[in-house]
Amino acid sequence: EWLVWYGGLEMVVPGNKRRSIPKNVELVVFDFDGVMTDDRVFVNQEGVEMVAANRRDGMGITLLHKAGIRMMVLSSEKNPVVQARCNKLKLPVIQGIDEKAAVLRKYLLDNKISSDTVIYVGNDINDLPCFTEVGCAFAVADAHPLALRQADIVLRHNGGYGAVRELCDILLQSRS
Repeated sequence: EWLVWYGGLEMVVPGNKRRSIPKNVELVVFDFDGVMTDDRVFVNQEGVEMVAANRRDGMGITLLHKAGIRMMVLSSEKNPVVQARCNKLKLPVIQGIDEKAAVLRKYLLDNKISSDTVIYVGNDINDLPCFTEVGCAFAVADAHPLALRQADIVLRHNGGYGAVRELCDILLQSRS
């Protein structure tokens, strides 16, 4: 299946035709939980939540910054850990939202970004409406089956285990 999808061969896929990576990527939009983390949450006795993030993902984001590719995080969850990680990675974040697609559309309009030049990376059913709003949708390897089916490209790595770095490397290689 991988050879057919990524080898340039045509394949009948019920529901959607897989799109390729835009030639000129203006913006990469990441979901947070399940993409930048492994979707688990640790809660201590005081109720403080913690997540694990991958340092290789952080290096990939640093490399995309240096390459001039804009990025942001859209997260349904409102949590200080999301803001803290995004601050460290110098990523704009919009969190605590129910209608991700509507917020994404408004962001693109306000910033005069063509949706055809945007990549979205998600992992769950609440990301699906965003998949159709962008030029190319990625899903992490351990995404919900519906996200895997609707994504244009499925990464080989799981969320929180190098999926973000994998995407960054793909984008950097495509520019060289």
